[in-house]
Amino acid sequence: MSGKGDAHLDVDGHDVRISHPDKIVFPEPGLTKLDLIEYYLAVADGALRGAGGRPLVLKRFVKGIDAEPFFQKRVPENHPPFIDTATLRYASGTSAEETVIRDAAGLAWVVNLGCLDLNPHPVRAEDLDHPDELRVDLDPMPGVEWAQIVDVAFVVRDVLADHGLTGWPKTSGSRGIHILVRIRPDWEFRDVRLAAESLAREVEARAPGLATARWWKEERGESVFVDFNQNAKDRTVASAYSARALPDARVSTPLGWDELRTRRPEEFTVLTVPQRFAEDGDAHAGIDDDAGSLHGLLRLAEQLGPAEKPPRGASADGRRASTMPLIEIARTRTKPEAEDALAQWRAAHADVAALLHPADVLVDGMRGASSLWYRVRVNLQHVPEAERPAQGPLLADYDPWAR
Repeated sequence: MSGKGDAHLDVDGHDVRISHPDKIVFPEPGLTKLDLIEYYLAVADGALRGAGGRPLVLKRFVKGIDAEPFFQKRVPENHPPFIDTATLRYASGTSAEETVIRDAAGLAWVVNLGCLDLNPHPVRAEDLDHPDELRVDLDPMPGVEWAQIVDVAFVVRDVLADHGLTGWPKTSGSRGIHILVRIRPDWEFRDVRLAAESLAREVEARAPGLATARWWKEERGESVFVDFNQNAKDRTVASAYSARALPDARVSTPLGWDELRTRRPEEFTVLTVPQRFAEDGDAHAGIDDDAGSLHGLLRLAEQLGPAEKPPRGASADGRRASTMPLIEIARTRTKPEAEDALAQWRAAHADVAALLHPADVLVDGMRGASSLWYRVRVNLQHVPEAERPAQGPLLADYDPWAR
């Protein structure tokens, strides 16, 4: 039912109700929900090229960009007829009927739900078991500059080309770079992840010190992590033209390879990208015509052999014990709470904090039952052993699984 103050948009013949159209979504540039919807309509062809026809996890920021979103796998029961669905089955044995959008009206509808970014699975709704996209997520550790991320991106491009594949780069909308690779839907998830892991290992071998395929964050140093696990089943990433929950309303923007060294992520926002799109079109316009084979990367996997597994220590709960001198500071519900706990610890251990390198501070967003929570750790590798503080009580101890 429509409420007082609702707006209605005619999007290609579909009536889309917009609740609270004047609600401020991005306070810094003063952008409303209706502004965000109009942004997505302006870049609809590009946004649908990345997310259309794929099951989506709805990442809903119903309390604004400064509050934690919640993740909704199941399509709302009252979805309109122009919203399609697909039922995904997860490794846990559960299943969910997820949202599939196929047109601009679908874009407007999901944004009205509070979705800022679009998070599609790497499969089409017509074939849920065979990905048609390999995703390379270049995730920089703290202290890593843009130029280093770009250098690693070009190494990725070379490795892909050497194995018969084409990479299509885009800004992540935060600090990193995503490189999308269209593949023929001939392989299952485990094969795609293996291919991505082999790619990451080869990139690390070609760019030692700049890139890493090490899974454990405390072992990466100030490098760019080639995150191959984004290709595991059930994982999603923000797709092209997704707005991100940053104060400047930054957008995950497709770029040409010739632009990577001269452009910066902060240039691309909800305010600037529509003009770029109108004047230059979509830098990923040809991506669907360029599907390749995984045979080359899977042969590389055979040549490299199994990846080295990190040793497991004798921890009481049977989990892996890190070889690094880690202490845990806090577990919190929100990122500001995590940052407050870290500031409190720094103030209490000022001499130790002064010895830390940027990558020694680990603030990790962890996926809970339906939302993120945050874990704060410190790697004391650069602190003389005699000066390392012992693990103490957590400054905050949020339980994301408590009901």
